[in-house]
Amino acid sequence: MSLKVKLVRGMSGHTEKHRETLRGLGLTRVGRERVLQDTPAIRGMIEKVAYLIEWSETNEEFKPFGRRSRQQAQKAASEKSAKAEKELR
Repeated sequence: MSLKVKLVRGMSGHTEKHRETLRGLGLTRVGRERVLQDTPAIRGMIEKVAYLIEWSETNEEFKPFGRRSRQQAQKAASEKSAKAEKELR
């Protein structure tokens, strides 16, 4: 089970802690949606900023997001292509 979270109100004018919580959820712009794992920590973050977001339970698969996951995916792809190229020789 996963949670689909969408930012429906802007971050400006709200406390810094709430803005940090939204960034932790991966919500940086109004209208942005994320599918997150259903954990007690994520549920707590959602409760803290519930007045700024809409959320629902979903069966969609959680996909990591952000800079680190993108770098890991690119690294894995380059290693895979290098291995395939090496096998052709």
